[in-house]
Amino acid sequence: VIGVVIGKTDVRSFPDRKNIGSERYTFSFTIRDSPTYFINVNSWGREEYIRSLSESFRVGDCVVIENPLVQSKEAEREEKFNPVTPSSYKLLLSENHSIVKTSSCYEMDTKLLSLLHLPVKDPQDYYSLGDIVANGQSLNGRILNVLAAVMSVS
Repeated sequence: VIGVVIGKTDVRSFPDRKNIGSERYTFSFTIRDSPTYFINVNSWGREEYIRSLSESFRVGDCVVIENPLVQSKEAEREEKFNPVTPSSYKLLLSENHSIVKTSSCYEMDTKLLSLLHLPVKDPQDYYSLGDIVANGQSLNGRILNVLAAVMSVS
């Protein structure tokens, strides 16, 4: 699978249920290979492997993922912690079987770079800030998608 990284989480650890007293590490990222399709990638393993993998690329890098495990995603559970994707699958990376390589998007396909700035939500599924101000009471308690641009940072 080849794609541009459009999102990435920090490394986290959890108690290992199989080996009491030890921890498992994880992080996830989202890659996109077309305007319509993007998929979440999860990785679990030893601290050294996960930290090294996480530090090997950043958002905006192009990656080649070799030999991932393809799994059906559990929509309710998966989308609580990861971006909602149009795919009903996710990719799982294994320390023993999977490889992630980074390379320049220019070398691979310059079209991948343009995917980095496309919204991941349906363009009709956004509220403008003006709509929210005007209809604030009726939107109270609802989860909204907002499309906004940062004008300055100071």
